[in-house]
Amino acid sequence: MTPYSNVNRATNVSEICEQQPAAPDPFANLESLRLDQSYLETVGVRKLLKTVPVRKPGPQDFVRTHAQHRLTPAALIELKEDREIYFVAPSMGSELAGEFFVATLYLTITRQGVLSLWPVRLPGPDGKHLEWHRSAAEAAEAAQRRWVKIRANMNLGAYEIFEALSDNIPEPVWPEETFEQVIRVAFRDRFIDQSDHLVVKRLRGEA
Repeated sequence: MTPYSNVNRATNVSEICEQQPAAPDPFANLESLRLDQSYLETVGVRKLLKTVPVRKPGPQDFVRTHAQHRLTPAALIELKEDREIYFVAPSMGSELAGEFFVATLYLTITRQGVLSLWPVRLPGPDGKHLEWHRSAAEAAEAAQRRWVKIRANMNLGAYEIFEALSDNIPEPVWPEETFEQVIRVAFRDRFIDQSDHLVVKRLRGEA
């Protein structure tokens, strides 16, 4: 073998490598890496609805409200220290007069698919409707048709309503559960229908 044999062989290998097409870059098209949202159906499983928060949307959340699913009027008690809202059974209305507020519960969903109940206060017994509550109601009604978000404006004394500019945002995918099931999950541990309920005792100073 001549001293030049290894050189020629190395040159030939280099030429062969250059002639072979480069392997495709799997990260060149990120859209192709997105998991189909229906993958749960394809693998034969179903996401269970176990938690439904009761709260107004966050200032950065674009939301939609369901056109039919709402509960109004609903009697609710908010324990601000615990940051929890309890549902008051109609039979307890007279016993808890002055402790609860009346609201419409809107079935609400974020762009990320997080389901919640949005309590929007109704006018009080005197018929007065604060601008905070009025603007929240207007936002909840607008969210039936468009993706919207709300932001508190303290100087205005009301919520500002913002609509998403894009028309390409997909329509919301609502859960298969009935509205009754959603309400049951949301208030399964926060339903006041007895005089000896712990919240009632707290309000009376007995606990």
